Amino acid sequence: MSRLASRTAFALLACCACAAHAADWSDTSLSYRYGTKFAEPFNDKDITKNIVNLSSVSGYKYGKNFFSVDFLMSSEVDPSSAGAKSGAHEAYALYRHTLDLGKVTGNSWAFGPVRGVGATAGFDFNSKTDAGYNSKKRMVVAGPTLMMDVPGFLDVSLLALWESNAPYNTFTGAATPRYAYKTHPMLTAAWGIPFNIGIPLSFEGFANFIGTKGKNEFGGDTARETNIDMQIMYDMSGAVGAAKNTFKVGVEYQFWKNKFGNPDTNNPGATAKTPMVRAEYHF
Repeated sequence: MSRLASRTAFALLACCACAAHAADWSDTSLSYRYGTKFAEPFNDKDITKNIVNLSSVSGYKYGKNFFSVDFLMSSEVDPSSAGAKSGAHEAYALYRHTLDLGKVTGNSWAFGPVRGVGATAGFDFNSKTDAGYNSKKRMVVAGPTLMMDVPGFLDVSLLALWESNAPYNTFTGAATPRYAYKTHPMLTAAWGIPFNIGIPLSFEGFANFIGTKGKNEFGGDTARETNIDMQIMYDMSGAVGAAKNTFKVGVEYQFWKNKFGNPDTNNPGATAKTPMVRAEYHF
């Protein structure tokens, strides 16, 4: 599965490069967010994290691309290795390509509240340096997408996930060979909906509802995940004389139950309830 995932990821990157070259529109942003209530499985302490993100979304004749990479820097209570006084570092990259079937066929696929139907494929890669797990996640996703008829956008997808990992424990020095979980489903939504109450605001975020992925690499049962991350953003561009949607600030909240499929029974760190502040620069 890891070989298939790698080949698919390279193919998707090639598609991304070609589509980006012919992009009709694009929006790239650099953002920063900060919170003191992050959680990690098997860690009962609140973790402070600073997160820098680079994201790019673009549209071309037949669909759109989305790429995002988070750089996450933890406080020392999520240590970088056994006995370390420094916090863990993580890079998490995500790519999605959605092919708009209406644009491909030249026919309308709209019905009811749905303005279009698409086919989505992509991948998630991560690398983390921490004491207990050192995640090296590799995941390929694919499935149908409904594009809802709302101001801004609301995309709802049902995706199949092919995921694997190869952890390393610095306490024991034990490396686990790359392990492929059972193929499992994810119902996911992503949205960005503008509104105005005298000042320009937007409601943005994503929600993932992920099925169980069978046994984990240590033989334990996995659990269904719920990961909801949402923010209210204020477009302050006009206040500083910049073009619309250039500078945004706001508040964000994440609820992540059974994080990474780890059951939160007797494992409080497996469910995160994290308020954050966020700032973005779009260019």
